[in-house]
Amino acid sequence: MKEHGKKFKAAAEKRNVDTRYQARQAIDIVKSAAFAKFDETVEVAVRLGVDPKHADQAVRGTVVLPAGTGKTVRVLVIADGDKAKEAEAAGADYVGTEYIAKIKENWLDFDVLIATPDKMGQLGALGRILGPRGLMPNPKAGTVTFDVTRAVREVKAGKIEYRVDKAGNVHAAIGKVSFAADALESNFTAFMDQIVRAKPASSKGVYVRNVAISSTMGPGVNIDITPYRT
Repeated sequence: MKEHGKKFKAAAEKRNVDTRYQARQAIDIVKSAAFAKFDETVEVAVRLGVDPKHADQAVRGTVVLPAGTGKTVRVLVIADGDKAKEAEAAGADYVGTEYIAKIKENWLDFDVLIATPDKMGQLGALGRILGPRGLMPNPKAGTVTFDVTRAVREVKAGKIEYRVDKAGNVHAAIGKVSFAADALESNFTAFMDQIVRAKPASSKGVYVRNVAISSTMGPGVNIDITPYRT
């Protein structure tokens, strides 16, 4: 069993493990408990009452965090002609179909890949490279679209993708410890509102079972799930 260090133990004393805090209280605790020398990421973990083995309960989607993610996102757009020009104007870091060949050579210096639908046939052969890294464009994530301007701007503004894992949990980064508490709260609220909206029609019983928030190195702080009961 892993033995936590003195700094973690001191941070853990700032919260009561048996208490479910209001979101703002939890955020304040996470910020005050952060002890790393770098700007830690603030993460949310949600346990859902779904069975991901069933396709109709595979909770997945996107949400634009109003205060951004605090991370510089490198965007690659596979498009040509006018759509390539639109992507460049919207602020994409890399644009063009020539990057397909570079990816085949294992060039992966980007964080999000957006493609127009007519280019997906060429990207299909790159599934073994892009798939395991979560980089393959997907219509449900809004990364396969002819509206490249909107797609690029949303990603740059703080759009994140979430997906339930095999154990029924969803994890997401909602900002940095250096963010103001109001900014983290607005991001948390936007994320949780989207999780609630994404409840599968086939899901029975309690949907949101547990929510916790933490920093990269810090202890988890449980949050009151009453507002998210549906």
